[in-house]
Amino acid sequence: MKSRILLASVLLLVGCETSQPITKKAETNDVNTVVVKPTNEVIPPLFESQPDKVTSEVKKITPQQQKNVWDRIGMQIDTHIPNNKRIRYYRNWYLEHPRNLEIIAKRAQPFLYYITEQVEKRGMPLEIALLPIVESSFDQNAYSNMAAAGLWQIIPDTGRRFGLKQNSWYDGRRDIVKSTNAALNLLTYLNKKFDGNWQYALAAYNTGEGRVFNAIKKNKALGKSTDYWDLDLPDETSSYVPKLYAVADIIKNQKKYGITLPAISNKPAVAIVKPNTQIDLNIAAKFAGISTAEIKALNPAYRRGVTAPNGLNDLLLPINSVNKFNRALANNRNKALRTTTYTVKSGDSLGVIAARHNTTISAIKQTNHLKTSNIRIGQQLKLPTSSYALVRTQHSNAVAHTHHTVRKGDSLWTIARQYNTSVNALAKANKLSTKSTLHLGQKLKVSDNKVSTSTGKSTNKVKTISYKVKNGDSLSVIAQRHKVTVKQIVKWNNLNSKKYLKQGQTLKLVIDTSKVKA
Repeated sequence: MKSRILLASVLLLVGCETSQPITKKAETNDVNTVVVKPTNEVIPPLFESQPDKVTSEVKKITPQQQKNVWDRIGMQIDTHIPNNKRIRYYRNWYLEHPRNLEIIAKRAQPFLYYITEQVEKRGMPLEIALLPIVESSFDQNAYSNMAAAGLWQIIPDTGRRFGLKQNSWYDGRRDIVKSTNAALNLLTYLNKKFDGNWQYALAAYNTGEGRVFNAIKKNKALGKSTDYWDLDLPDETSSYVPKLYAVADIIKNQKKYGITLPAISNKPAVAIVKPNTQIDLNIAAKFAGISTAEIKALNPAYRRGVTAPNGLNDLLLPINSVNKFNRALANNRNKALRTTTYTVKSGDSLGVIAARHNTTISAIKQTNHLKTSNIRIGQQLKLPTSSYALVRTQHSNAVAHTHHTVRKGDSLWTIARQYNTSVNALAKANKLSTKSTLHLGQKLKVSDNKVSTSTGKSTNKVKTISYKVKNGDSLSVIAQRHKVTVKQIVKWNNLNSKKYLKQGQTLKLVIDTSKVKA
Protein backbone atom coordinates (compact mmCIF):
# COMPACT_ATOMS: atom_id res chain seq x y z
CA MET A 1 0.00 0.00 0.00
CA LYS A 2 2.78 2.40 0.95
CA SER A 3 4.57 1.62 -2.29
CA ARG A 4 1.48 2.63 -4.26
CA ILE A 5 1.17 5.98 -2.44
CA LEU A 6 4.88 6.68 -2.96
CA LEU A 7 4.59 5.98 -6.72
CA ALA A 8 1.61 8.34 -7.05
CA SER A 9 3.52 11.11 -5.28
CA VAL A 10 6.48 10.75 -7.62
CA LEU A 11 4.24 10.91 -10.69
CA LEU A 12 2.51 14.03 -9.32
CA LEU A 13 5.81 15.80 -8.77
CA VAL A 14 7.02 14.93 -12.26
CA GLY A 15 3.80 16.23 -13.75
CA CYS A 16 4.14 19.57 -11.91
CA GLU A 17 7.70 20.06 -13.14
CA THR A 18 6.93 19.37 -16.79
CA SER A 19 4.11 21.90 -16.77
CA GLN A 20 6.68 24.75 -16.27
CA PRO A 21 8.75 26.18 -19.17
CA ILE A 22 11.82 24.09 -19.92
CA THR A 23 14.96 25.47 -18.30
CA LYS A 24 18.13 25.41 -20.36
CA LYS A 25 20.78 23.29 -18.77
CA ALA A 26 23.99 25.02 -17.69
CA GLU A 27 26.91 24.27 -19.95
CA THR A 28 29.49 24.48 -17.14
CA ASN A 29 30.09 22.77 -13.87
CA ASP A 30 31.33 26.01 -12.30
CA VAL A 31 29.56 26.37 -8.97
CA ASN A 32 29.33 30.15 -9.59
CA THR A 33 27.20 29.66 -12.64
CA VAL A 34 23.67 30.93 -12.05
CA VAL A 35 20.87 29.27 -13.95
CA VAL A 36 17.94 31.69 -14.45
CA LYS A 37 14.60 30.18 -15.11
CA PRO A 38 12.50 31.97 -17.79
CA THR A 39 9.33 33.67 -16.61
CA ASN A 40 6.00 34.61 -18.19
CA GLU A 41 6.75 38.39 -17.79
CA VAL A 42 6.46 40.35 -21.05
CA ILE A 43 9.56 42.38 -21.81
CA PRO A 44 8.66 45.84 -23.21
CA PRO A 45 10.14 46.80 -26.62
CA LEU A 46 13.05 49.22 -26.82
CA PHE A 47 10.87 51.82 -28.66
CA GLU A 48 7.15 52.30 -28.30
CA SER A 49 5.36 51.89 -31.63
CA GLN A 50 3.81 55.13 -32.96
CA PRO A 51 0.50 55.33 -34.84
CA ASP A 52 0.80 55.95 -38.57
CA LYS A 53 0.26 59.71 -38.97
CA VAL A 54 -0.85 59.40 -42.58
CA THR A 55 -3.72 57.09 -41.65
CA SER A 56 -4.59 58.50 -38.22
CA GLU A 57 -4.75 62.21 -39.12
CA VAL A 58 -6.86 63.94 -41.79
CA LYS A 59 -4.54 65.91 -44.00
CA LYS A 60 -5.31 69.63 -43.74
CA ILE A 61 -5.56 71.65 -46.96
CA THR A 62 -4.12 75.14 -46.75
CA PRO A 63 -5.88 78.12 -48.31
CA GLN A 64 -3.27 78.18 -51.07
CA GLN A 65 -4.00 74.51 -51.88
CA GLN A 66 -7.72 75.09 -52.41
CA LYS A 67 -9.05 74.49 -55.90
CA ASN A 68 -11.30 77.56 -55.79
CA VAL A 69 -10.05 81.11 -55.15
CA TRP A 70 -13.29 81.97 -53.32
CA ASP A 71 -12.47 79.21 -50.79
CA ARG A 72 -8.89 80.45 -50.52
CA ILE A 73 -10.19 83.89 -49.58
CA GLY A 74 -13.00 82.64 -47.33
CA MET A 75 -10.66 80.49 -45.23
CA GLN A 76 -8.54 83.53 -44.40
CA ILE A 77 -11.24 86.06 -43.50
CA ASP A 78 -10.80 86.36 -39.76
CA THR A 79 -11.97 89.95 -39.27
CA HIS A 80 -14.79 90.26 -36.73
CA ILE A 81 -17.93 91.06 -38.73
CA PRO A 82 -20.69 92.53 -36.56
CA ASN A 83 -24.28 91.47 -37.21
CA ASN A 84 -25.63 95.01 -37.20
CA LYS A 85 -28.47 96.56 -39.18
CA ARG A 86 -26.32 98.04 -41.94
CA ILE A 87 -24.45 94.79 -42.63
CA ARG A 88 -27.68 92.75 -42.54
CA TYR A 89 -29.25 95.12 -45.07
CA TYR A 90 -26.49 94.66 -47.67
CA ARG A 91 -26.05 90.97 -46.95
CA ASN A 92 -29.76 90.43 -47.56
CA TRP A 93 -29.57 92.48 -50.74
CA TYR A 94 -26.75 90.38 -52.19
CA LEU A 95 -28.48 87.15 -51.13
CA GLU A 96 -31.73 88.28 -52.75
CA HIS A 97 -29.85 89.14 -55.97
CA PRO A 98 -27.60 86.12 -56.57
CA ARG A 99 -27.47 86.94 -60.28
CA ASN A 100 -25.51 90.07 -59.35
CA LEU A 101 -22.80 87.99 -57.68
CA GLU A 102 -22.75 85.56 -60.61
CA ILE A 103 -22.05 88.41 -63.03
CA ILE A 104 -19.36 89.77 -60.72
CA ALA A 105 -17.72 86.32 -60.45
CA LYS A 106 -17.58 86.06 -64.23
CA ARG A 107 -15.92 89.47 -64.51
CA ALA A 108 -13.49 88.66 -61.68
CA GLN A 109 -12.33 85.36 -63.21
CA PRO A 110 -9.18 86.66 -64.96
CA PHE A 111 -8.10 88.92 -62.09
CA LEU A 112 -9.12 87.52 -58.69
CA TYR A 113 -6.21 85.06 -58.30
CA TYR A 114 -3.66 87.80 -59.00
CA ILE A 115 -5.31 90.27 -56.60
CA THR A 116 -5.59 87.63 -53.88
CA GLU A 117 -1.88 86.82 -54.15
CA GLN A 118 -0.94 90.49 -53.87
CA VAL A 119 -3.11 90.96 -50.77
CA GLU A 120 -1.60 87.85 -49.15
CA LYS A 121 1.96 88.98 -49.87
CA ARG A 122 1.33 92.22 -48.00
CA GLY A 123 -0.29 90.49 -45.03
CA MET A 124 -3.47 92.52 -45.45
CA PRO A 125 -6.95 91.32 -44.39
CA LEU A 126 -8.21 89.03 -47.14
CA GLU A 127 -11.54 90.85 -47.49
CA ILE A 128 -9.56 93.59 -49.26
CA ALA A 129 -9.29 91.23 -52.25
CA LEU A 130 -13.08 91.62 -52.47
CA LEU A 131 -13.01 95.44 -52.51
CA PRO A 132 -13.41 95.68 -56.32
CA ILE A 133 -16.84 94.07 -55.85
CA VAL A 134 -17.92 97.11 -53.83
CA GLU A 135 -15.98 99.64 -55.90
CA SER A 136 -16.76 98.60 -59.47
CA SER A 137 -18.53 95.22 -59.44
CA PHE A 138 -15.26 94.05 -61.04
CA ASP A 139 -16.03 96.12 -64.15
CA GLN A 140 -12.60 97.18 -65.42
CA ASN A 141 -14.21 99.93 -67.54
CA ALA A 142 -16.24 101.43 -64.67
CA TYR A 143 -16.23 105.23 -64.49
CA SER A 144 -17.95 107.27 -61.78
CA ASN A 145 -19.44 110.75 -61.67
CA MET A 146 -16.41 111.72 -59.55
CA ALA A 147 -14.10 110.73 -62.45
CA ALA A 148 -12.93 107.59 -60.64
CA ALA A 149 -11.92 104.81 -63.03
CA GLY A 150 -11.06 101.12 -63.15
CA LEU A 151 -11.54 98.11 -60.86
CA TRP A 152 -10.36 100.11 -57.85
CA GLN A 153 -12.15 103.38 -58.80
CA ILE A 154 -9.14 105.66 -58.43
CA ILE A 155 -9.58 109.38 -59.08
CA PRO A 156 -7.04 111.17 -61.34
CA ASP A 157 -5.10 113.06 -58.63
CA THR A 158 -4.79 110.01 -56.39
CA GLY A 159 -3.68 107.94 -59.35
CA ARG A 160 -0.88 110.35 -60.21
CA ARG A 161 0.08 110.57 -56.54
CA PHE A 162 0.58 106.80 -56.47
CA GLY A 163 2.46 106.56 -59.76
CA LEU A 164 -0.31 105.88 -62.30
CA LYS A 165 0.43 107.68 -65.55
CA GLN A 166 -2.50 109.17 -67.45
CA ASN A 167 -2.33 110.62 -70.95
CA SER A 168 -4.17 110.48 -74.26
CA TRP A 169 -2.76 107.01 -74.97
CA TYR A 170 -2.93 105.34 -71.59
CA ASP A 171 -4.78 105.51 -68.26
CA GLY A 172 -2.92 103.64 -65.52
CA ARG A 173 -6.05 103.62 -63.33
CA ARG A 174 -7.47 101.00 -65.70
CA ASP A 175 -4.27 98.96 -65.85
CA ILE A 176 -5.14 95.85 -63.81
CA VAL A 177 -1.63 95.21 -62.50
CA LYS A 178 -0.51 98.78 -61.88
CA SER A 179 -3.83 99.95 -60.41
CA THR A 180 -3.90 96.98 -58.02
CA ASN A 181 -0.43 97.88 -56.80
CA ALA A 182 -1.42 101.54 -56.40
CA ALA A 183 -4.66 100.74 -54.58
CA LEU A 184 -2.91 98.41 -52.12
CA ASN A 185 -0.18 101.02 -51.57
CA LEU A 186 -2.86 103.60 -50.82
CA LEU A 187 -4.67 101.29 -48.39
CA THR A 188 -1.39 100.44 -46.66
CA TYR A 189 -0.63 104.15 -46.30
CA LEU A 190 -4.10 104.87 -44.87
CA ASN A 191 -3.92 101.94 -42.46
CA LYS A 192 -0.64 103.28 -41.10
CA LYS A 193 -2.10 106.80 -40.94
CA PHE A 194 -4.95 105.53 -38.76
CA ASP A 195 -2.71 103.44 -36.48
CA GLY A 196 -3.76 100.08 -37.90
CA ASN A 197 -7.52 100.66 -37.90
CA TRP A 198 -8.70 99.04 -41.13
CA GLN A 199 -12.26 100.38 -40.84
CA TYR A 200 -10.94 103.96 -40.76
CA ALA A 201 -8.56 103.15 -43.63
CA LEU A 202 -11.35 101.72 -45.79
CA ALA A 203 -13.60 104.70 -45.06
CA ALA A 204 -10.77 107.05 -45.99
CA TYR A 205 -10.18 105.14 -49.23
CA ASN A 206 -13.77 105.97 -50.12
CA THR A 207 -14.07 109.56 -48.93
CA GLY A 208 -10.57 110.85 -48.13
CA GLU A 209 -8.52 110.78 -44.96
CA GLY A 210 -9.32 114.40 -44.05
CA ARG A 211 -13.04 113.77 -43.79
CA VAL A 212 -12.51 110.69 -41.59
CA PHE A 213 -10.10 112.56 -39.29
CA ASN A 214 -12.64 115.40 -38.99
CA ALA A 215 -15.44 112.96 -38.13
CA ILE A 216 -13.27 111.38 -35.40
CA LYS A 217 -12.34 114.81 -34.05
CA LYS A 218 -15.98 115.89 -34.00
CA ASN A 219 -17.09 112.83 -32.01
CA LYS A 220 -14.25 113.29 -29.54
CA ALA A 221 -15.30 116.90 -28.95
CA LEU A 222 -18.89 115.79 -28.31
CA GLY A 223 -17.80 112.99 -26.00
CA LYS A 224 -19.17 110.38 -28.39
CA SER A 225 -17.73 107.05 -29.46
CA THR A 226 -15.15 107.28 -32.24
CA ASP A 227 -15.93 103.78 -33.51
CA TYR A 228 -16.42 103.69 -37.29
CA TRP A 229 -20.07 102.74 -36.78
CA ASP A 230 -20.70 105.92 -34.79
CA LEU A 231 -18.95 108.45 -37.06
CA ASP A 232 -20.90 111.11 -38.95
CA LEU A 233 -19.82 110.31 -42.50
CA PRO A 234 -21.46 110.74 -45.93
CA ASP A 235 -24.11 108.11 -46.70
CA GLU A 236 -21.93 106.37 -49.28
CA THR A 237 -19.03 106.09 -46.82
CA SER A 238 -21.32 104.92 -44.00
CA SER A 239 -22.41 102.13 -46.33
CA TYR A 240 -18.95 101.34 -47.65
CA VAL A 241 -17.55 99.09 -44.92
CA PRO A 242 -20.94 97.36 -44.34
CA LYS A 243 -21.08 96.44 -48.04
CA LEU A 244 -17.58 94.98 -47.93
CA TYR A 245 -18.26 93.09 -44.70
CA ALA A 246 -21.56 91.76 -46.06
CA VAL A 247 -19.78 90.40 -49.14
CA ALA A 248 -16.96 88.97 -47.01
CA ASP A 249 -19.45 87.24 -44.71
CA ILE A 250 -21.21 85.64 -47.70
CA ILE A 251 -17.92 84.47 -49.26
CA LYS A 252 -16.77 83.02 -45.94
CA ASN A 253 -20.10 81.26 -45.24
CA GLN A 254 -21.49 80.23 -48.64
CA LYS A 255 -22.93 76.97 -47.30
CA LYS A 256 -24.57 78.73 -44.38
CA TYR A 257 -26.33 81.15 -46.70
CA GLY A 258 -27.13 78.56 -49.37
CA ILE A 259 -25.26 80.29 -52.14
CA THR A 260 -22.65 78.95 -54.54
CA LEU A 261 -20.55 81.34 -56.58
CA PRO A 262 -19.21 80.26 -59.97
CA ALA A 263 -15.83 78.73 -59.19
CA ILE A 264 -12.61 80.55 -60.08
CA SER A 265 -9.61 78.28 -60.44
CA ASN A 266 -6.94 78.82 -57.81
CA LYS A 267 -4.11 79.25 -60.28
CA PRO A 268 -2.82 82.06 -62.51
CA ALA A 269 -5.21 82.94 -65.32
CA VAL A 270 -3.19 85.73 -66.94
CA ALA A 271 0.44 86.75 -67.34
CA ILE A 272 2.31 89.92 -68.31
CA VAL A 273 4.22 90.05 -71.59
CA LYS A 274 6.63 92.82 -72.52
CA PRO A 275 6.74 93.43 -76.28
CA ASN A 276 9.07 96.44 -75.76
CA THR A 277 7.46 98.07 -78.76
CA GLN A 278 4.23 99.84 -79.56
CA ILE A 279 1.69 97.34 -80.83
CA ASP A 280 -1.80 97.46 -82.28
CA LEU A 281 -4.22 95.49 -80.08
CA ASN A 282 -5.89 93.90 -83.11
CA ILE A 283 -2.53 92.57 -84.23
CA ALA A 284 -1.59 91.55 -80.69
CA ALA A 285 -4.85 89.58 -80.46
CA LYS A 286 -3.99 87.70 -83.67
CA PHE A 287 -0.49 86.96 -82.36
CA ALA A 288 -2.02 85.54 -79.15
CA GLY A 289 -4.79 83.62 -80.91
CA ILE A 290 -7.58 85.40 -79.01
CA SER A 291 -10.29 87.89 -79.94
CA THR A 292 -9.77 91.65 -80.02
CA ALA A 293 -12.58 92.01 -77.48
CA GLU A 294 -10.74 89.73 -75.05
CA ILE A 295 -7.41 91.51 -75.32
CA LYS A 296 -9.11 94.88 -74.85
CA ALA A 297 -10.95 93.56 -71.79
CA LEU A 298 -7.64 92.46 -70.27
CA ASN A 299 -5.90 95.73 -71.20
CA PRO A 300 -8.46 98.52 -70.75
CA ALA A 301 -5.74 101.08 -69.95
CA TYR A 302 -4.96 101.62 -73.65
CA ARG A 303 -7.29 104.28 -74.97
CA ARG A 304 -6.61 104.14 -78.71
CA GLY A 305 -6.64 100.45 -79.54
CA VAL A 306 -2.85 100.50 -79.51
CA THR A 307 -0.25 100.43 -76.74
CA ALA A 308 1.43 103.70 -75.83
CA PRO A 309 4.53 104.92 -77.71
CA ASN A 310 6.44 106.04 -74.62
CA GLY A 311 7.40 102.68 -73.17
CA LEU A 312 3.97 101.85 -71.73
CA ASN A 313 3.36 98.73 -73.78
CA ASP A 314 3.09 95.78 -71.40
CA LEU A 315 0.18 93.45 -72.15
CA LEU A 316 -1.88 91.13 -69.98
CA LEU A 317 -2.69 87.90 -71.81
CA PRO A 318 -4.35 84.57 -70.97
CA ILE A 319 -1.54 82.46 -69.56
CA ASN A 320 -1.99 79.73 -72.20
CA SER A 321 -1.57 82.32 -75.00
CA VAL A 322 1.75 83.77 -73.90
CA ASN A 323 4.08 81.37 -75.77
CA LYS A 324 2.10 81.70 -78.98
CA PHE A 325 2.20 85.49 -78.73
CA ASN A 326 5.94 85.60 -78.08
CA ARG A 327 6.68 83.35 -81.06
CA ALA A 328 4.48 85.40 -83.38
CA LEU A 329 5.97 88.67 -82.15
CA ALA A 330 9.51 87.40 -82.72
CA ASN A 331 8.63 86.40 -86.29
CA ASN A 332 6.63 89.56 -87.10
CA ARG A 333 8.20 92.34 -85.02
CA ASN A 334 8.04 94.82 -87.94
CA LYS A 335 4.31 94.15 -88.37
CA ALA A 336 3.23 95.00 -84.83
CA LEU A 337 1.73 98.32 -85.90
CA ARG A 338 -0.61 99.42 -88.62
CA THR A 339 0.92 102.29 -90.56
CA THR A 340 -0.03 104.80 -93.21
CA THR A 341 2.41 106.43 -95.61
CA TYR A 342 2.85 110.21 -95.48
CA THR A 343 4.90 112.45 -97.79
CA VAL A 344 6.59 115.37 -96.02
CA LYS A 345 5.41 118.79 -97.25
CA SER A 346 6.78 122.31 -96.93
CA GLY A 347 6.39 123.60 -93.36
CA ASP A 348 6.15 120.12 -91.85
CA SER A 349 8.01 119.04 -88.74
CA LEU A 350 7.71 115.83 -86.78
CA GLY A 351 5.73 117.71 -84.15
CA VAL A 352 3.25 119.08 -86.72
CA ILE A 353 2.85 115.68 -88.39
CA ALA A 354 2.44 113.89 -85.06
CA ALA A 355 -0.28 116.31 -83.90
CA ARG A 356 -2.11 116.09 -87.22
CA HIS A 357 -2.10 112.29 -87.25
CA ASN A 358 -2.85 111.54 -83.62
CA THR A 359 0.56 110.14 -82.76
CA THR A 360 3.81 111.27 -81.14
CA ILE A 361 7.25 112.32 -82.29
CA SER A 362 8.87 109.35 -80.54
CA ALA A 363 6.43 106.95 -82.21
CA ILE A 364 7.24 108.33 -85.67
CA LYS A 365 10.97 108.17 -85.00
CA GLN A 366 10.72 104.62 -83.69
CA THR A 367 8.63 103.42 -86.64
CA ASN A 368 10.97 104.99 -89.20
CA HIS A 369 14.23 104.23 -87.33
CA LEU A 370 15.08 107.95 -87.21
CA LYS A 371 17.97 109.01 -84.98
CA THR A 372 17.16 112.72 -85.23
CA SER A 373 14.06 114.84 -85.82
CA ASN A 374 15.38 116.18 -89.14
CA ILE A 375 13.12 115.50 -92.14
CA ARG A 376 13.08 116.78 -95.73
CA ILE A 377 10.38 117.73 -98.22
CA GLY A 378 9.30 114.72 -100.28
CA GLN A 379 10.51 112.22 -97.69
CA GLN A 380 8.06 109.37 -97.10
CA LEU A 381 7.29 108.45 -93.51
CA LYS A 382 5.39 105.53 -92.07
CA LEU A 383 2.97 106.85 -89.48
CA PRO A 384 1.86 104.46 -86.74
CA THR A 385 -1.89 104.34 -86.38
CA SER A 386 -4.76 102.17 -85.23
CA SER A 387 -8.30 101.74 -86.43
CA TYR A 388 -9.42 104.21 -83.75
CA ALA A 389 -6.84 106.85 -84.63
CA LEU A 390 -7.40 106.41 -88.36
CA VAL A 391 -11.15 106.93 -88.06
CA ARG A 392 -10.65 109.94 -85.79
CA THR A 393 -8.19 111.52 -88.24
CA GLN A 394 -10.31 110.90 -91.32
CA HIS A 395 -13.58 112.02 -89.81
CA SER A 396 -12.65 114.64 -87.23
CA ASN A 397 -14.31 117.38 -89.29
CA ALA A 398 -17.16 115.34 -90.73
CA VAL A 399 -20.64 116.49 -89.69
CA ALA A 400 -23.89 114.92 -90.82
CA HIS A 401 -26.83 117.30 -90.97
CA THR A 402 -30.20 115.78 -90.14
CA HIS A 403 -33.51 116.62 -88.48
CA HIS A 404 -35.13 115.75 -85.19
CA THR A 405 -38.88 115.58 -84.55
CA VAL A 406 -39.80 116.92 -81.11
CA ARG A 407 -41.30 114.30 -78.79
CA LYS A 408 -42.95 114.50 -75.38
CA GLY A 409 -40.41 115.45 -72.72
CA ASP A 410 -37.93 116.95 -75.20
CA SER A 411 -36.16 120.23 -74.53
CA LEU A 412 -33.38 122.06 -76.31
CA TRP A 413 -31.02 120.71 -73.63
CA THR A 414 -31.95 117.03 -74.06
CA ILE A 415 -31.91 117.31 -77.87
CA ALA A 416 -28.52 119.09 -77.84
CA ARG A 417 -27.10 116.35 -75.64
CA GLN A 418 -28.60 113.64 -77.84
CA TYR A 419 -26.91 115.03 -80.95
CA ASN A 420 -23.62 115.95 -79.29
CA THR A 421 -24.03 119.70 -79.76
CA SER A 422 -24.78 122.74 -77.59
CA VAL A 423 -28.07 124.49 -76.80
CA ASN A 424 -26.74 127.71 -78.35
CA ALA A 425 -25.71 125.95 -81.58
CA LEU A 426 -29.07 124.17 -81.78
CA ALA A 427 -31.00 127.40 -81.17
CA LYS A 428 -28.91 129.29 -83.72
CA ALA A 429 -29.34 126.60 -86.40
CA ASN A 430 -33.12 126.84 -86.00
CA LYS A 431 -33.34 130.63 -85.44
CA LEU A 432 -34.71 130.11 -81.92
CA SER A 433 -34.08 131.64 -78.54
CA THR A 434 -32.41 129.37 -76.00
CA LYS A 435 -35.59 129.83 -73.93
CA SER A 436 -37.98 128.96 -76.77
CA THR A 437 -40.84 126.55 -76.04
CA LEU A 438 -40.87 123.50 -78.28
CA HIS A 439 -44.00 121.90 -79.72
CA LEU A 440 -44.76 118.23 -80.28
CA GLY A 441 -44.01 117.28 -83.89
CA GLN A 442 -41.82 120.31 -84.46
CA LYS A 443 -38.82 119.57 -86.72
CA LEU A 444 -35.42 120.87 -85.76
CA LYS A 445 -32.23 120.95 -87.77
CA VAL A 446 -29.45 119.24 -85.82
CA SER A 447 -25.80 118.31 -86.34
CA ASP A 448 -24.53 114.95 -85.21
CA ASN A 449 -20.76 114.54 -84.83
CA LYS A 450 -21.04 110.75 -84.58
CA VAL A 451 -20.55 109.61 -88.18
CA SER A 452 -20.34 106.13 -89.63
CA THR A 453 -16.94 105.47 -91.18
CA SER A 454 -18.41 103.73 -94.20
CA THR A 455 -21.78 105.34 -94.97
CA GLY A 456 -21.49 108.82 -93.53
CA LYS A 457 -24.86 108.30 -91.81
CA SER A 458 -25.51 109.05 -88.18
CA THR A 459 -24.76 106.20 -85.81
CA ASN A 460 -26.04 107.96 -82.66
CA LYS A 461 -27.96 105.50 -80.47
CA VAL A 462 -29.09 107.76 -77.63
CA LYS A 463 -32.60 107.14 -76.35
CA THR A 464 -34.77 108.09 -73.40
CA ILE A 465 -36.00 105.28 -71.18
CA SER A 466 -38.02 104.91 -67.98
CA TYR A 467 -36.27 103.10 -65.16
CA LYS A 468 -38.05 101.70 -62.10
CA VAL A 469 -36.00 101.86 -58.89
CA LYS A 470 -35.27 98.45 -57.37
CA ASN A 471 -34.36 97.38 -53.86
CA GLY A 472 -30.73 98.27 -53.16
CA ASP A 473 -30.54 100.93 -55.87
CA SER A 474 -28.90 104.30 -55.30
CA LEU A 475 -28.22 107.19 -57.67
CA SER A 476 -24.58 106.13 -58.01
CA VAL A 477 -25.50 102.49 -58.71
CA ILE A 478 -28.06 103.48 -61.37
CA ALA A 479 -25.65 106.01 -62.93
CA GLN A 480 -22.84 103.46 -63.12
CA ARG A 481 -25.12 100.80 -64.59
CA HIS A 482 -26.37 103.11 -67.36
CA LYS A 483 -23.08 104.92 -68.07
CA VAL A 484 -24.41 108.35 -67.05
CA THR A 485 -23.65 110.65 -64.11
CA VAL A 486 -25.53 111.28 -60.88
CA LYS A 487 -25.81 114.97 -61.79
CA GLN A 488 -27.52 114.07 -65.06
CA ILE A 489 -30.08 111.83 -63.34
CA VAL A 490 -30.79 114.55 -60.78
CA LYS A 491 -31.28 117.15 -63.53
CA TRP A 492 -33.44 114.95 -65.77
CA ASN A 493 -35.77 114.13 -62.89
CA ASN A 494 -35.63 117.35 -60.79
CA LEU A 495 -34.44 115.31 -57.81
CA ASN A 496 -33.02 116.34 -54.48
CA SER A 497 -29.73 114.43 -54.43
CA LYS A 498 -29.79 114.36 -50.62
CA LYS A 499 -33.06 112.45 -50.44
CA TYR A 500 -33.28 108.67 -50.71
CA LEU A 501 -34.82 106.97 -53.71
CA LYS A 502 -37.96 104.91 -53.16
CA GLN A 503 -38.44 101.37 -54.43
CA GLY A 504 -40.79 101.47 -57.42
CA GLN A 505 -40.01 105.12 -58.19
CA THR A 506 -39.75 105.79 -61.95
CA LEU A 507 -36.79 107.74 -63.31
CA LYS A 508 -36.17 109.21 -66.74
CA LEU A 509 -32.76 108.25 -68.16
CA VAL A 510 -31.12 109.36 -71.40
CA ILE A 511 -28.78 106.52 -72.33
CA ASP A 512 -26.41 105.58 -75.14
CA THR A 513 -27.59 102.13 -76.26
CA SER A 514 -24.23 101.46 -77.89
CA LYS A 515 -22.74 101.41 -74.38
CA VAL A 516 -25.57 99.94 -72.35
CA LYS A 517 -28.69 97.93 -73.12
CA ALA A 518 -31.99 99.73 -72.57
